[in-house]
Amino acid sequence: MLKKLRSCGKFLSLFLLCLAMTVACNNNQAANPDNTTSTTNRIAYGTSLKPRTLDPADSYEIVGLNMIYNLGDTLYSYELGTTNLVPQLATAMPTISEDGLTYTIPLREGVTFHDGTPFNAEAMAFSLQRFITNGGKPSFLLADTIDSLEATGEYELTVKLKQPFAAFTSLLAFAGACAVSPQAYEIGAGSFNPNQFVGTGPYKLAESGSDSLRLDVFADYWGEKPENEGVDVQLYSGSSANLFNGFRTGAVDLAYQSLEPDQIKSLLQGAQEGQWQVIEAPGTAVNYLVLNRQQEPLDKVEVRQAIAALIDRELINNRVLQGQGEPAYSLIPSAFASSQPKFKELYGDGNMEKAKQLLSEAGYSPSNPAVIEIWYPSSSMTRSLVASTLKALADKELEGAVKFEPKSVEGATFFAKIKEGLYPAALANWYPDFLDADNYTHPLVYCSQGSSSGGCEQGSAQNQGSFYYSDRINKLIDEQRQAKNPEAREQIFAEIQKTLAEDVPYIPLWLNKEYAFAQNSVTGVKMNPSQNIPFWKISKN
Repeated sequence: MLKKLRSCGKFLSLFLLCLAMTVACNNNQAANPDNTTSTTNRIAYGTSLKPRTLDPADSYEIVGLNMIYNLGDTLYSYELGTTNLVPQLATAMPTISEDGLTYTIPLREGVTFHDGTPFNAEAMAFSLQRFITNGGKPSFLLADTIDSLEATGEYELTVKLKQPFAAFTSLLAFAGACAVSPQAYEIGAGSFNPNQFVGTGPYKLAESGSDSLRLDVFADYWGEKPENEGVDVQLYSGSSANLFNGFRTGAVDLAYQSLEPDQIKSLLQGAQEGQWQVIEAPGTAVNYLVLNRQQEPLDKVEVRQAIAALIDRELINNRVLQGQGEPAYSLIPSAFASSQPKFKELYGDGNMEKAKQLLSEAGYSPSNPAVIEIWYPSSSMTRSLVASTLKALADKELEGAVKFEPKSVEGATFFAKIKEGLYPAALANWYPDFLDADNYTHPLVYCSQGSSSGGCEQGSAQNQGSFYYSDRINKLIDEQRQAKNPEAREQIFAEIQKTLAEDVPYIPLWLNKEYAFAQNSVTGVKMNPSQNIPFWKISKN
């Protein structure tokens, strides 16, 4: 009898053990229905920005270009983490004719598009011609520069420019100038495919939804294979709070753009405590105050100079940006060798005595104040706080000689109206299209039509709201674009920055520091000066 009871006890114990294992297994499957979370090396990437389009001929926003950067290849790219140009679909730097107009580019062999179409010079010429002809938002970048494109060999591309342009090779590194399959796209004004991408990059676009993207590894990629099995992009459209919470709860492995300063501050604290990682990089986006020289009292250079002297960048950085910015004293960021802090040399920071003196010379005083509206997009809390800070600073330190009036308007209206000259002053920023000092000068101050008396009537300065016209600046920009000697070009940029600091069409305020946050299980996150993150370097334990 005792032997039977022991036998039953063993049977019961075995039964209970199997039951427990079955329940645990079922629980694991319920928590992980696809059975991939604990074993996959796919990266969950979160952002609060949503791509307007993934068509490289029409994409002109950061988040879309970041996706295209990881899906496609350009003729030239940047060595990771630097501004050093390296060949990508090209095999060497271009051969440039003596007159600076003809670029001959040797191309890589053995490359295929995501749809299996072979890559060659004809395909590259098709891609660049489509970029120009289809008339997307960034089309002017190449349309204003390129005269003709020709496949002069199966793997040789010849490009002729309208005029010499020293930064042209850097321009070819713009993510939107990537190769696309001639079988998947067509040339024609307005012909875009916003929800597809067929290029040659390390990932192919597997799915494109309203709130997510799926990037799968391209098995036939010619270059370095990704360290992961793919990237799942979660689009927390317009909600930095959802992105913030999604990262804190572990719903995403990597969070990047755009978080508010207080959210970044909280995540930085968590990183210091070892809860996750922070990846920090100096930014190349410059934030500035644009001053419309066509409106009183900003038509007087002394008033513009007085505002430049008034600005206290450290105050803005500490009070508004919570230490997450870098003071800017030139439109050309400090990451470039040609950058010179001319605004610091001429005006300093918070130089109230100089500001008062200049205002007095212009005929303004507490009894006759210079009243200036400062406009900004209503969605930008940061710019709202900057405008309020400038108002408080002027009220306190200048005794009312300048009265700033902060005003906001919906973002689309702001960008549409600024070029119409409706805003006396505005808080704006500039994200570079390509990493060259030219892209911080020509797009902001060059004027193709105008006069010293009437201001800019057509051109970059008009589009950006300053209406600044300077025959000297136009000539200097043309000279640096044609310069063959890098040292001579640097000297020209120095003269450009000196002149802009004296004329004050813009007042540089700060450079964004870029922050990405990754879970501790993630490795290999790098950030480029172009603000792109190479997904293929990322892995997850």
